[in-house]
Amino acid sequence: MGARAPSIVRTPVFTPPGQPPYGAAGNTERYAGEAVASIKNSATTPVSTFSVDVDTGAYANVRRFLNKGEPVPAAAVRTEEMINYFRYDYPRPTDRRQPFSVTTDVARTPWNPNTRLLRVGLRADAVATAARPAANIVFLVDTSGSMNTPDKLPLVKDALRGLAKRLRADDRVSIVAYAGSAGVVLEPTSQTRYIDAALDCLAAGGSTAGGEGIELAYSLARAHFRRGGVNRIFLATDGDFNVGVSDNATLEALVKRNRDTGITLTTLGFGTGNYNEAMMERIADVGNGNYAYIDSAQEADKVLGDELSATLVTVAQDVKIQVEFNPAQVSQYRLIGYENRALREEDFTNDAVDAGDVGAGHQVTALYEVVPAGAAGWTPSRRYPANRAAPTAGGSEACEVRLRYKLPGETTSRALSRVVPATALRNARAPTGDMAFVTAVAAYGQRLRGDTYLGRFGMADVTRLAGPQRDPVRQEFITLAGLAGQAKD
Repeated sequence: MGARAPSIVRTPVFTPPGQPPYGAAGNTERYAGEAVASIKNSATTPVSTFSVDVDTGAYANVRRFLNKGEPVPAAAVRTEEMINYFRYDYPRPTDRRQPFSVTTDVARTPWNPNTRLLRVGLRADAVATAARPAANIVFLVDTSGSMNTPDKLPLVKDALRGLAKRLRADDRVSIVAYAGSAGVVLEPTSQTRYIDAALDCLAAGGSTAGGEGIELAYSLARAHFRRGGVNRIFLATDGDFNVGVSDNATLEALVKRNRDTGITLTTLGFGTGNYNEAMMERIADVGNGNYAYIDSAQEADKVLGDELSATLVTVAQDVKIQVEFNPAQVSQYRLIGYENRALREEDFTNDAVDAGDVGAGHQVTALYEVVPAGAAGWTPSRRYPANRAAPTAGGSEACEVRLRYKLPGETTSRALSRVVPATALRNARAPTGDMAFVTAVAAYGQRLRGDTYLGRFGMADVTRLAGPQRDPVRQEFITLAGLAGQAKD
């Protein structure tokens, strides 16, 4: 056996003692993930459509609660972000005409002998730093009084310094800061000493004119727009906007007005106590970007170092997934997670409908739990099934997985599809390897949310299913599941 990889040592940044936990007086953290996807009957609703999601912020934010020994708010858990925090062994794309590979597989469900798990996985090829387009980057930094704790502005500065050190000589960075008002702190430069000096001079104080800061950041990015290059804003904040444009709907409209300019928005969440995660996740989605939560120097290095090219370089836009289930083979199904990414069936072919983007090296994973025809489902069988008299097409098929996406700069989507044979349901085995791990992560997210579909499958089962892992990031997951089990099981 090879040498065991060292366990990850994650050092959470110090947070002020005595800070009230979520739900207590004085804690104003905001979340919007209460919805749980419902069971669908294949006879009446055979088609499931959703936008992809490459955000990972929910995983890191939930980790913060567990490491502090605090209850995890169910609304803070988005299971798809738990799943997509990790990398899986999907093949690299082999067709140069397609920006990503598509993988499908099926396994038995550990918590329900009557169902199967269908996995859909996408993997985009990575792009070397030297090969990506030159970048025009705006750091938009919240310097309001609420950022005056070690887990906020000081960590923001360190994170952005680390990002700047990974840029190329032909990249340009500018800095906008906002408190009671917004202003340009640094005009575009490639000189890290100027970037470091500008970050050093930032100090926390005053109220939070976040809307004004966003407007100014977009204006600065437009003024220095690089055609054919990367144009992205990195917003670093706790999301506690309280001056000017501050409600989520108005902020969302502001970002929508700017997203068609070719400038994307990444949101980086920091801190506790007043964290507005609902806003951070939403405006990143609307801004064709991604959302991450930074709770440590290690997480900053992962998001802004290891995954930087995926964040900067978009390889596919408006990526949508649609699965049509054959009622003759699948009687019921549910999509695990992606509740706030659901689309209407007709949105799939409507190129005017916005969806998530995929960056170079990104992976996207979705899991469906399905009931094979004839097996006991979550809901009783109907007396008058809608498809009883209808002939069944594709009797040897369990479902068809379809994707639509646009290449950067294009306005018309491209399509591809994969058929999952019915034999995959009949011959499914217990999950092993990557499939076992992703199933464990899905169960972890569902258990934290309080979903009722897991029965007695608890966190101890999650850790057993995840199995021993060599990867430090996966090892940490097993530790977190253990912490969650102490509170949940």
